[in-house]
Amino acid sequence: MELGVYTFGDVLRDPATGTTISSEQRLKNLLEEIELADQVGLDVFGLGEHHRPDYAVSAPTVVLGAAAARTTDIRLTSAVTVLSSEDPVRVFQQFATIDLLSGGRAEIMAGRGSFIESFPLFGYDLDDYDDLFAEKLDLLLHLRDSVRVTWEGRHRAALTDQPVYPRPVQDPLPVWVAVGGNPQSVVRAGALGLPLALAIIGGEPARFAPLATLHRRAAAQYGHGPLPISINSHGFVGETSQAASDSFFTTYAQVMTQLGRERGWGPMTREQFDALAGLHGAIAVGSPEQVAEKILYQHEIFGHQRYLMQSSLGAAPHREVLRSIELLGTAVAPIVRTEAAKRAPVL
Repeated sequence: MELGVYTFGDVLRDPATGTTISSEQRLKNLLEEIELADQVGLDVFGLGEHHRPDYAVSAPTVVLGAAAARTTDIRLTSAVTVLSSEDPVRVFQQFATIDLLSGGRAEIMAGRGSFIESFPLFGYDLDDYDDLFAEKLDLLLHLRDSVRVTWEGRHRAALTDQPVYPRPVQDPLPVWVAVGGNPQSVVRAGALGLPLALAIIGGEPARFAPLATLHRRAAAQYGHGPLPISINSHGFVGETSQAASDSFFTTYAQVMTQLGRERGWGPMTREQFDALAGLHGAIAVGSPEQVAEKILYQHEIFGHQRYLMQSSLGAAPHREVLRSIELLGTAVAPIVRTEAAKRAPVL
């Protein structure tokens, strides 16, 4: 079982102090988070892409490139690359460069995006939302598989025996498909032989179990072997359950309430938060033992190979985020890896 963290580089106003961290300071903090995750033995660090004032990262490959030079072992991935509004040629070149800088530690987590700001920003029509992703994923995989590419689509100029460089260390460069619950995207990932990253931000994770089954069935139907699955969710590790909940609730509630205003949800209450933090809920918050128990409970449901936690959420204090990352690596990971290894089938 691989464990890691991901973030969007949030820059929301701190509800306790009324201040907002600068994007410059947030990026400095972000690099500290990645360095610490590497030092405590976590497997993966993921970085999202957004084009909004409440996030500091619109160009995750730049930050991941900086991280490549400051880390030694941790895998560096987008979380996600909004492929629908990107040029797959540039995406491939940028991640191939990160792969070269990091000695073969880059990954692409491709998704359609949960926000839509990038579509008008880069001149795309939202009516083409699904078609754009399918077509650009197809081109990305062609670029990954061959140095010289011949390809034609509706939304980008054709390529005719065009060489694309640089080539990455890894062959092939890992590409995951990230979904929030869309069955069509799950089937597409399985049919293409691509690992699945399943984002669970609310409700009971058990409701998403059919998607993991759907992914495995599609993979088998199209002749692919077992493919990795990652569960990505909000979470926070503290010294005790109470300390973790008290630390995480304020910023978590702020972010989810803001999203709720945009998407028609009600405000996040402490009662709802406590229910989500329970064993059967979506967020992994608590002491190291509690968080390990929750990850392992979800492992019984999904049989997944990777878990990524988003702790740096909203205006979460940097010092407390660092401590959560440290505890995830030093206290949670050993429990989860040992128990997951016991459950692994003998080949």
